[in-house]
Amino acid sequence: MSDPQAMPAVMRLARVLDRFPALAVAVSGGVDSLTLASFAHSHGVRLRVIHAVSPAVPAEPTARVRQLAAAQGWDLTVTGTGEFDDPRYRDNPVDRCYFCKTNLYDRIAGLTEWPIASGANLDDLGDYRPGLIAAAERRVVHPLIEADMTKADVRALARTLGLGAVAELPAQPCLASRVETGIAIAAGDLAFVEVAERRLSALIGGGTLRCRITHQGVAVELGEEAMEQAGAVDALMAGLCGEAGRVYAGSRAYRRGAMFVGGERIGA
Repeated sequence: MSDPQAMPAVMRLARVLDRFPALAVAVSGGVDSLTLASFAHSHGVRLRVIHAVSPAVPAEPTARVRQLAAAQGWDLTVTGTGEFDDPRYRDNPVDRCYFCKTNLYDRIAGLTEWPIASGANLDDLGDYRPGLIAAAERRVVHPLIEADMTKADVRALARTLGLGAVAELPAQPCLASRVETGIAIAAGDLAFVEVAERRLSALIGGGTLRCRITHQGVAVELGEEAMEQAGAVDALMAGLCGEAGRVYAGSRAYRRGAMFVGGERIGA
């Protein structure tokens, strides 16, 4: 019998999906979940795609999900998650993602009896991901992890599937990940972050950037490729913060998990 690990990633994923004649895929709008849904659909899995919207989800990923669903003919459900009704989430502890995913998967379970699948990949296991604990408690399956697929594998599959720009999407955690631990999650802060990051992206031409809500004020983190534009970034952000009555704490180099004060850090 052949060794599954010796198979190409796409063949391993196909073998995993063969166990599921029907699957409800939680799609965030990022490359991982979109690629999983696209491949499952092309593989003949009876598919229900569920996308959750909330103040923590930018408009762009939702538009992307709707566009791909229409192009491929997915059975798409867009639903709210209700995490903002959960004070444990709004308090923004280090394990905030646990409460977010608890609300998400409970909402999806109320919409379908099919197994629920996430787009987590093998690289996600190297970060502190309390959301994976919520998933395990609810028996959510992770086909990309079962197929030993890394982020690079997922991007390669997305290109093979002809998903275009989706294959090159940068990591884009939810907007709540921009808020420093211990600062309550507020819809107004997240709306400010979304607008600021959209303006910043247009200014610097894309790349890695984060608008952070910190205890010292609003800060911007830039990838190495954008640091030479820090002066223009500071000018833009000083204006935005002034208009919004916020303190601007300046720009700095991007650092993963920078919003976690104490405890462990995750990639955000």
